[in-house]
Amino acid sequence: MSGPDFLDTNVLVYAFDNGNPEKQQVSRELLKSGIAGRTVISTQVLAEFAAALLHKISPRASADAVMRGLDALAPIRTITPDGDLVRRAVEAHVSYGIHFYDGMIVAAAERAGCGRIWSEDLNAGQKYFGVVVANPFLAS
Repeated sequence: MSGPDFLDTNVLVYAFDNGNPEKQQVSRELLKSGIAGRTVISTQVLAEFAAALLHKISPRASADAVMRGLDALAPIRTITPDGDLVRRAVEAHVSYGIHFYDGMIVAAAERAGCGRIWSEDLNAGQKYFGVVVANPFLAS
């Protein structure tokens, strides 16, 4: 399957987290692709991104900084979940043994016609419903 790439939450978080400059650089390049229309995200990814910046990174981002980050991500095509997407996530969970919320990522990527999911959380090289996972932080 060809098409746009899907960006998982960790890619977005690294782009805004100064704690790992190498990953930040890779992530920012992928975000540029998104702004240019070559990648997509989902509302789940946006919510997880905001939660990670507010609660998980150190130092924590201010609400103002998170809002600016969300504004910067606004041009990226965003997949919105519905009942069918949730059902497909359950199918991904059953078929591949992945966590339900990872299934939501897979289902959103499939819906968007993506050929690849950029993620360090899912198994690199694994195909889910024809969408392959790649870890952008592994040296090629």
